[in-house]
Amino acid sequence: MRLNADFTQRVVVHAGGLPWVASPMPGVERRMLDRVGEEVARATSLVRYAPGSQFSRHTHGGGEEFLVLEGVFQDEHGDYPAGTYVRNPPGSAHTPASAGGCTILVKLWQFDPADRTAIVRDVSNAPSLETHDGLRSTLLFHDESETVTLQHWAPGTTLGGIGVGPASQASEPDGQALPGGGEWLVLEGTLELDDGTVLVPWSWLRLPVGATLRARAGEQGCRLWSKTGHLQSLRGMS
Repeated sequence: MRLNADFTQRVVVHAGGLPWVASPMPGVERRMLDRVGEEVARATSLVRYAPGSQFSRHTHGGGEEFLVLEGVFQDEHGDYPAGTYVRNPPGSAHTPASAGGCTILVKLWQFDPADRTAIVRDVSNAPSLETHDGLRSTLLFHDESETVTLQHWAPGTTLGGIGVGPASQASEPDGQALPGGGEWLVLEGTLELDDGTVLVPWSWLRLPVGATLRARAGEQGCRLWSKTGHLQSLRGMS
């Protein structure tokens, strides 16, 4: 399967409106955002576990990264409530489940093969820093190839001068340059892009290497999961 597999192109998916597609395990469903491969694949997806459902124990040969969006995700290592960010490096294994049901954003087979750093972070207790006027970021992970953050945009905050707001004089008035590309998932609120596209909760945006993010938060502001820099290794992949 190849879904949104041309990484040189800008992609917007309003995932909140997609049908849930059954996985091989009963009670576990997916909304696929991008995918290269079949059941073992380089993939970005929203995954929903019905109460009492689980996957068989398996090893993540290419690593797994996920953010719990709703409910409580569980495995033999612990319980992970909404707002928990987890990185399971290549070679790690677990038996994922959810007694009460949950929804997660998950990325598979996207790690450096040498990465052995396991991370579990409760985002609700993590500190944030103001990185631009009206924009605060909580750092979830950073290395030489990628940066993962949770971002809070105050109402009207602007990158790229597409609207009037508290960030209209920000230090990056032309927008956020992305030499390594990037992707974002809206968690709350709305975000308007420079072409007029409005992202709502569970809308997903991917911008290619060399693109620039130009956007403005809506009247209620917005909260985003952000990952940048990681598409550099896919330059030319289509």
